This record gives sequence, structure tokens and C-alpha cells, in this order.
Amino acid sequence: MEKEDILEKIKKASSEEYVTKWDSDGKIGSLKKKSNIDKGKKSKASGGAFEIRVRKNLEEKGWIIDKWSNNIDLETGSIHSAKRKYNPFSKAMVIGTGFPDFIAFQKMGEFHKVIGVEVKVNGTLSLEEKKKCRFYLDKMVFSEILIAKKKMEMGKILVEYIPFEEIEKRMRV
Repeated sequence: MEKEDILEKIKKASSEEYVTKWDSDGKIGSLKKKSNIDKGKKSKASGGAFEIRVRKNLEEKGWIIDKWSNNIDLETGSIHSAKRKYNPFSKAMVIGTGFPDFIAFQKMGEFHKVIGVEVKVNGTLSLEEKKKCRFYLDKMVFSEILIAKKKMEMGKILVEYIPFEEIEKRMRV
């Protein structure tokens, strides 16, 4: 590491503007700006609240909703149980790290329609998430995948559902 980099890290570590985490060897592990930590907390809370809103909205439309607790390993092409995350505040393991966020069922005549729903406040998927959506559709795990996006209309928060195929059409190849 360059001398200037080390000095810059030391300067930030001693600043009130940053939160410093130290590793087991007593070296600087990570530096996070306090304002970014606050933004992250607000974003996570906003995303969680919007996820609850989407779930209620789909239930009102007659869908049976459950949390999807699986994920895909794109390298092996296998679906597996999503890793659980530890919440140090509640001292509990958190379920719900699967992709997409929800699985939804709706009776259509004598059959059931099964879709996946991914909740994104801004409606933007990463490249990896797009690949996962394509995988689920190709393997016919879901008949459709909807991306739930927050939409403001006349001061009200609404849910807009965008089919993955529409997002895929806009992708650069």
C-alpha cells in the first residue's frame, strides 16, 4: 500500500465523519462515512415498507403470496435454499434473502398461475438479477416474473408492475 493511501486512511479513521472497523490484527478493516450509513438505514427501511405494500396490494388482487426463500447458482444452474442472514439486533436468523422476493399463486379456472415478484423501489435490476429472471423463465419455474416499482401519483405511493420481458427488451446485448 502506498504511503499516501495509508496516511489518508489514518486521517479518515481519526475523523468524526467516519466510522472505523478494525480487524483482528489491529489494522483498519473498513471505513464508512456516517452520512452513508444513515442513508443506507433509511433505504433499507423504505424498501422493507414498500415490500409490505406490494404484498398487501397483490393479496387485494386475489393472489396468494409467500416469501421465496430460494436462489440460483448461475454457474452450476441449480436452485438452492438462500443463505440466511444473522440480525445482530434481534439475535435471530433472517429469512428472505431469496430471489425473487415473492412467489404468487392465483387460481385460473382449473389451473394455478405461478409468478415471481421482485420488489425494487426504483424498478432497476442488476445484470445478475436479469440473468436469474431469464433462468427462472427458461426453466419454467415461473410463468411470469413481475418487477414491482414505486410510483408517485398525486402525492400517493402506488405500485407499478413491470413484466420482466419488457425490461429484457430494453437490455443492451
